[in-house]
Amino acid sequence: MSGEAAVSSSSSSGFNLEGIDDVQDYPWANPGEEEPSISRDRYNHLYQIVQMGNKAYRENRWDEAINSYTRASSIKPNDLIILSNRCASYLRYSQFLKSRSALDSEYRPLSGLDPTTYAGLALKDAEKVMHLQNNSVTSYILKANSLILLEKYELAQEVIRSGLQMNPVSNPLLNLEKSITATLGRRSHGRPQRSDDFDCTLCLKLLYEPITTPCGHSYCRACLFQSMDRYNRCPLCRTVLFISPRTCAISVTLNNIIQKTFPEEYAERKAENDSLINLGVDLLPLFVMEVILPCEKLALNIFEPRYRLMVRRIMEGNRRMGMAVHDPTTGSVADYACEVEIVECEPLPDGRFFLEIESRRRCRIIRHWDQDGYRVAEVEWIHDICPAEGTRERHELLDTANKAAAFAQQWLRNAQEVAADRRRAELFRAEGLMPSPQDPERLSFWLSTLTNRRPTEKLDLLQIIDTHERIRRGLLYMKQEEQGCRLQ
Repeated sequence: MSGEAAVSSSSSSGFNLEGIDDVQDYPWANPGEEEPSISRDRYNHLYQIVQMGNKAYRENRWDEAINSYTRASSIKPNDLIILSNRCASYLRYSQFLKSRSALDSEYRPLSGLDPTTYAGLALKDAEKVMHLQNNSVTSYILKANSLILLEKYELAQEVIRSGLQMNPVSNPLLNLEKSITATLGRRSHGRPQRSDDFDCTLCLKLLYEPITTPCGHSYCRACLFQSMDRYNRCPLCRTVLFISPRTCAISVTLNNIIQKTFPEEYAERKAENDSLINLGVDLLPLFVMEVILPCEKLALNIFEPRYRLMVRRIMEGNRRMGMAVHDPTTGSVADYACEVEIVECEPLPDGRFFLEIESRRRCRIIRHWDQDGYRVAEVEWIHDICPAEGTRERHELLDTANKAAAFAQQWLRNAQEVAADRRRAELFRAEGLMPSPQDPERLSFWLSTLTNRRPTEKLDLLQIIDTHERIRRGLLYMKQEEQGCRLQ
């Protein structure tokens, strides 16, 4: 993440990381003063590595800092300064990943561990520091920050109280205690008094459509498979799981107990889940990849975790989504998109989805936002200005459409004779999607799908509301390609 802008110290849970604004410098050993356990050259090398890590930390390059401290730790294990500095780097990097928006990942994807894993590694280092020097307030600050990022607030409270017994005026610990008290107060306000035995440990809400894993832990169905999009292990005990949405059944008995014991909260969870699946007539989840026109058919290989989550929700709903593209002129999602329907969905053993989609109708994006990593857009549907039935303009439009359809059929026969195998297959597939000339608007789009157009040209076609003009362009594209073939 070199060159990333510094992020604020506020995590996604609303907490500030306290007491780790800077890291400790490693002591320089004068000749004859280096530690007897390692040679002078080795100590100097260790010093340089730690200094590199400190420089990276102060420049917000926390992944590079982690690598430097890990190298230093292999030279001198269980060193308090090295472990403390690496713990602080884990905490900062975990917080950075939690606060990073999905929009950033579209432009600059990062690979590596997830934020929770980094917080867990920070907790391990903090516990080592506490074991090596249990009279240091720093170790309590590091451990409390780690537990907060893991959302283990009650345990963090205990650590903070123990640290305050050693130093009652420690500002970092006092600030963390205030934040935790406020958060726990908000969580308990207005909730029915019950234990957390029926809560999902991933979303911290009442279990909905619970699944019990072979290792004995229960999670919301959606939460478990969202977690498995990143790694196929139980989030609690890390046991490898060989289950999939197709073969894993909901725990019926547990679900019935929850539904009868907490009917109001269960109804809220059901409404929340339904709102993610059925967005409404003017809302579409967006797959940002390329421009597609009505009357096109396309195969997609879905492998990104956020889009795998999106596809699962779509398949439980109306099987429809929007296809959009980044507009190179604005750097954002283009204003025009096309609704597509998933006609075939094949889940693969590794969690990917192989989709066959058909485009339906075009729309204009009014606004869009991020939801669980993918985009959702509010849209308005676009139609051509169509002449009324029985008018001269309507008759002329239908006559133009019939002539264009006849030309296209002859063009297809000629193109199929000279095309290579792959192109011939594309043309046969396109021929099967040919609309009736009685629907000039769809026919005009179909004409443009017969030739390979640039994304900018497709965007222009989506914006045109004059059917005559789109038919003219479609015929022009076919004639240009036909002339190109003859010239070859």
